[in-house]
Amino acid sequence: MPRRQIQRARDGSYRLRLSPPERELLRALPDELEQLLETPENPDLWRLFPAASEDADIQDEYSRLVGGELLDGRRRALATIRATAGRDRLTTAEAESWLTGLNALRLVLGTRLAVSEEKPLHLDPSDARAYETAVYLYLSSLQEQLVDAMAGAL
Repeated sequence: MPRRQIQRARDGSYRLRLSPPERELLRALPDELEQLLETPENPDLWRLFPAASEDADIQDEYSRLVGGELLDGRRRALATIRATAGRDRLTTAEAESWLTGLNALRLVLGTRLAVSEEKPLHLDPSDARAYETAVYLYLSSLQEQLVDAMAGAL
């Protein structure tokens, strides 16, 4: 069994065991997503901001009321990942932000890759999207480990 990269420590913090390239990736990915967030009409973002209603008036009101808050929350989570990727431990609040940020990154990549329950994702090195697929699978693994570590605290 591979070594767990995220574990809950006895003091309640979350231990990160990441290689230098992994840490660099986790510092860079939030910047890429933040640039995309500047263009809300980008189709890669639709899973981050799904429609609340098919009625255009209701959807406009929903977006007006909560859109900014959702966007700000995702930006804070991405900033936390970027700021803490070099650390060996996360606080509970930082770990919760990581969950939000990892999920946002995965949603965008999953949209680009057309991930669905009907179409499982497999890494094919000859595929032009192999890098994005590998990053998606890596982020999925980290998110799963973090959820498992946090669930152990309950």
